[in-house]
Amino acid sequence: MIRRYQEQRSSDSEDNLDETNGDSLQQNEADETASGESESGEEEAGDDITRKLKGRQYKMLQLPEWQFENTKDSVEPNDLTVTHINQTHDLLRAKHMAAARADEQTSEEWLNNHSVNDMKLTMQDLVTKGKALRPQTDKTTGEVQQHLSFDAKDINEFEYRLHMAIEMYTKRIKWMLNGSKRIFGLIKGNNVAVAMDCSEANCGFGRMGAFQESLIHLIDEQLAQKNKIYLMSFGTEAHTCWPQPRDVNCRIVDEAKAFVGNLQPSGGCNLLKAMKQIMKLKEIDSILLLLGSVPDQSSDILCDYVRQMGIGKDMPLHTVTYDCSNHLTNMTLRNLANESGGRYHCYMSSSEEQIYTGSDISLLLKEIKNAQQIINKIKEMRKGMMGNALISIQNEISMEVAKLPSSRFLPRPPGHTGPLHLENTSKFQPKSSAEWLIQNGLKGKHLDLYQVLSPNAYSYKEEFIPVIRKTVQSQVNEKAMSQFHWQDGTMRNVHVDLTQMFEYQKHLGAQVKLYEKRIDWLSSASRRIWGTIVEENVVILVDLSVCSSSYLVHIQHSLRLLMEQQLGTKAYFNIISFGSTARKWQPTMIQATPANLQLAWQHVLEMQCAGSRNFMDALRLAVQNEEEQKHNIDVEGVYLLTSGIPDQPEDLTMSYVEESVAGRGIKLHTILFNIDDYETNGLLPGRWANITKTAECLRNLAHCSGARFHWFRETGVIEDDDIKLIMSEIDKAINFSQKCAILVDSVKRKYNYKDKWSGAYLEECTPLPLSQPTRFKALPAPELKHTALSLARMQIAEKNSEQTTEADLLWKPRPSSAGQNGFNKEYTPKPPRVSRPCSAKDPMQRVKSSYKKNADLRSTAEKTAKKYSAVTKGISVALLPDREEILTSKEWLRLYSLSKLKLDLNKLVSGPECRHTEKTVKTLGKNVTAKYCSIFPSVNIKGSIRHLQLLPHELSAYETEASKVLKRYLKRLQWLLSGSRRIFSTIIHRKVAILIDTSGSMMPHMEELKKELASLIWNQLFKLQARFNLIRFSGTCDKWQDEIVDATEMNCHDAVHWSSRLVASGNTCTLDAVDRAFEDESVEAIYLLTDGKPDHSTSMVLREVAKMNEDRNISVNTISFNCEDSTANNFLKMLAVETGGRYHRVLKDFNVDRFAHKLLTEGFKDTEYPHLPAFEGDDLRLLGNEIALARKFISDSRTYRHNASENEWLYNKKSSPSKISSCLMNGHK
Repeated sequence: MIRRYQEQRSSDSEDNLDETNGDSLQQNEADETASGESESGEEEAGDDITRKLKGRQYKMLQLPEWQFENTKDSVEPNDLTVTHINQTHDLLRAKHMAAARADEQTSEEWLNNHSVNDMKLTMQDLVTKGKALRPQTDKTTGEVQQHLSFDAKDINEFEYRLHMAIEMYTKRIKWMLNGSKRIFGLIKGNNVAVAMDCSEANCGFGRMGAFQESLIHLIDEQLAQKNKIYLMSFGTEAHTCWPQPRDVNCRIVDEAKAFVGNLQPSGGCNLLKAMKQIMKLKEIDSILLLLGSVPDQSSDILCDYVRQMGIGKDMPLHTVTYDCSNHLTNMTLRNLANESGGRYHCYMSSSEEQIYTGSDISLLLKEIKNAQQIINKIKEMRKGMMGNALISIQNEISMEVAKLPSSRFLPRPPGHTGPLHLENTSKFQPKSSAEWLIQNGLKGKHLDLYQVLSPNAYSYKEEFIPVIRKTVQSQVNEKAMSQFHWQDGTMRNVHVDLTQMFEYQKHLGAQVKLYEKRIDWLSSASRRIWGTIVEENVVILVDLSVCSSSYLVHIQHSLRLLMEQQLGTKAYFNIISFGSTARKWQPTMIQATPANLQLAWQHVLEMQCAGSRNFMDALRLAVQNEEEQKHNIDVEGVYLLTSGIPDQPEDLTMSYVEESVAGRGIKLHTILFNIDDYETNGLLPGRWANITKTAECLRNLAHCSGARFHWFRETGVIEDDDIKLIMSEIDKAINFSQKCAILVDSVKRKYNYKDKWSGAYLEECTPLPLSQPTRFKALPAPELKHTALSLARMQIAEKNSEQTTEADLLWKPRPSSAGQNGFNKEYTPKPPRVSRPCSAKDPMQRVKSSYKKNADLRSTAEKTAKKYSAVTKGISVALLPDREEILTSKEWLRLYSLSKLKLDLNKLVSGPECRHTEKTVKTLGKNVTAKYCSIFPSVNIKGSIRHLQLLPHELSAYETEASKVLKRYLKRLQWLLSGSRRIFSTIIHRKVAILIDTSGSMMPHMEELKKELASLIWNQLFKLQARFNLIRFSGTCDKWQDEIVDATEMNCHDAVHWSSRLVASGNTCTLDAVDRAFEDESVEAIYLLTDGKPDHSTSMVLREVAKMNEDRNISVNTISFNCEDSTANNFLKMLAVETGGRYHRVLKDFNVDRFAHKLLTEGFKDTEYPHLPAFEGDDLRLLGNEIALARKFISDSRTYRHNASENEWLYNKKSSPSKISSCLMNGHK
């Protein structure tokens, strides 16, 4: 029709052109005739013109005839093709249309041109491509069925377009999850107002830093591109950055970042007040509302206000839920967005599924779902039916081709099916980064900063000198050396050799370049996919579940690279593929010869995906092979390539892995292939869990066997344990370099160096600034030589044969007898300040010249000070084991409590009491009152005022040690609340009976109890190699075994199976269960788990148990399981106390990991927050009390240090030794 229309238009245009030419010629002729009549004098000229015009008319009338082109089989032009026919039509149609960028459109706007409907990919569009045939009658039912016929070309093209549409939607989702759009979504509008929730709930608990970082990213990426912006934060009150919206420029962007950087938590979440202020703004076309907590007002009130204020305005609200799991917040923001015609976005750092519930992404997921449904319909059509209609597809592929697996149609790289090209046949064995760093790490290369500085680093020493029969302390002038914090927390004086430091920096730089080359090597070729294969005998486990079918070619190509580049250097290898069942390539491992590798590649090409992920079956085939053991071929490394978590539960899988590799040296390395999969319900069928949980599961599987975890995707490596170690070594090198630069700068600031002539310029040497009075540190000076007096004394000592072993003392704070604080036994006056000579080169020269003992300057005041000086207690270094010991908290704290570790702050700071009494001074013959108390800081220790006996740097050292101990306590607390210990506490006995309450009240908790019992059996009893028995009690009692049995693997499986059949019903016969447990003479301890009081009287139960236990001395450990009855809990406590057992109560709402994270993030600044609940169980209560005491001591130490720094009593220039001595002599104790 369009072609006929174009031909008609062309013909009409030609006719019009001829008519127009004829009319114009006639008009010209008439004009020329009239002109000839009016100008009679020029007739000859007129005749000539007339002849010329007639000649031109003749030529115009001789135009060739129109020839019609053959348009058969020609392609119709596109609607936007500009021709002389439709040009005006297209221009008029596009007059009011404007081009829009896809990155500036919301999903709703973008889908107006890219939805399934707009691209004509609906089911209705597909049906229109078919041809209706004669209806047929169903022979079985007699119903008339419609019959449609389709061309296979149309069906295949339609299906291809649907797949391309799904890929386009997937890319759009990925784009929506990049940068600040992942957290805040796409911000629309040119003039944007931003309202930020700064309540205590949103910005407290250590969340402020991440919130500010996200906001600054939003400003840089999106808000900086707007015309005008307006920022406001609100809590209980609202605070704005500017009174009105501001035009965006560099200065405004910097002000916005500064405003975000100064945000502080403030009260509640008064959203209504913020909305009232922001809705009054003019020149705003979009509002961004960020909320991380529940607003103070209800959803109905807020929606009603937005509805009223939005009348006549086009101001949509873009609402964002920022890391808030409360459903009220999500519901309120969604309602506000719908009410204002805006969009809703949700961000959760801990739950990836919540991101897909936002308006933009949910629309795209809906389109993906619609396209997928149509693809499923096409699959049904290929089977001959579409609903009740018969379908026949003409020119369809043959049935033989249809039987081929879908993976055969996946695109393949060039030469995919060809033979392997083996690159390396040498027997070079690479090393893991942990082994490689032993030789090439900073310590292995002797580039550890502490190794370099240790020969010239000196710490405090105090030794007894037999010659002079006194204890002497090392002293070095503080200007001679630089003070440096050592790795053990102490302060040492270090002699800095600038030349050595410069060379050290060069070596560090070269080592960092070596580490970068190592990272590049680890990220290249097959190592980017598999990591480094380091073992000699390896087994490759390949996940071929149905979820990996779309990536089968990727898996095959990965195996090809592995065999070409790494397996050729190994001794033995085998390949095991697994889906629902596992399949070996060879019965045993075979030698990695080129011929065997080629055969293995042919096997890989035949692999097909099917079933689920039966990982444990595959691992069993890899590690349990009797034929390999007969031939002394041991598996050393197992490499698992998978895209998801195994079918079996994580705890069961980890237990099996630990048992399989225990004592055999087998390492299970896990490789996670990250695949993309989106579903509307948030689940990811390719992994059966979100990617974070999948990575965590596989990481734990690798680490439980001491192996490595590798995570990659098509774009590169995401996580790798080998690369992590190298990056850690690089960070350590950078840290050492920074410390080295600090040391060099400290030396440059202390000393001036004379510059020599350089050409015609002379730079004068700057004199040293006025220094403070010379102070002496209690640190050694090994460079000093013996004087004549000391040599004479040594000769006398040798003659008298007085030999004394020299013992190095541990570091401790400087005693008051040292010359540092004015109470020194041997007072040395301050040496005069002498300007440093410009020719001096040795920093120790001035110290050597000024450091001389002067025995004649001893005064009576200093001698008297010795009598009253208090001995300072040292800050010991806390040594706690990293491994958890199976002990009760009472026994564990006997070894590692603050008091046992000598970190009790009250004992450390306790000195003489401050008594302002008069005392008779014999030398003066009168009573003298204590003076100068203001120069000593005083502290209140248990109601008694005492002088502080620790210096500020000693208090700082105490805080370091106490913080280290507190972190270890938190780790112990996490261990006590992990696994089965959360329910049953720690099993410390090796012959136990477990009593399990299965009364009717346990019905809601039976499934949880069964899981915890399985965890108890495997994680505690099996690992402890205990002997145990299980006893169920309700109205009756039932034993698993007649007596306790060993926790063998077979018995543990049987116990788990027995416990899985427990059913809750009946009463609670606690006394009968205890009696049945006492029947076994081998039992040493009983663990009783119940959720309420017994059927009998509690006093009767206590009395009867005491009678049973008169000669047995069996401890009954009681466990309160989801019991809120105080009477029942008191009974369980008394039963545990009277039998010498422990009481334990299960915690419900306490998250120990979150508590530890918050406490470590805050840095132990607050003794009350985060709040540690009052534990009732014995183990948790004792450890909780010790944690609270450690937090209190750290806080008190900071307070004492602050007071001591303010007083500056140690370095008070105005105080003299005589005044201090007088204070001590005049009754100050």
